[in-house]
Amino acid sequence: MRLALGLTTLQDLSPGEFVLVVAIAAALSMLVFWHASRRGSRHPTLWGIAVFLFAGLALPVYVLTVLLGGRRRY
Repeated sequence: MRLALGLTTLQDLSPGEFVLVVAIAAALSMLVFWHASRRGSRHPTLWGIAVFLFAGLALPVYVLTVLLGGRRRY
């Protein structure tokens, strides 16, 4: 079943597409965790998990946090 605007539910994905989506989410999660760790964030694991589970929301929030936070080191 296709949703409006061409969105697809996870049930509609083939096994190969599902593995690809999970691999992309995992790669983004590891990248955010690495970046947060290098910046000295207090909660890099939380950022990584949030991006893995809610990439569409957590990734933009992380980017805004980094951009608005400047180059501070904790």
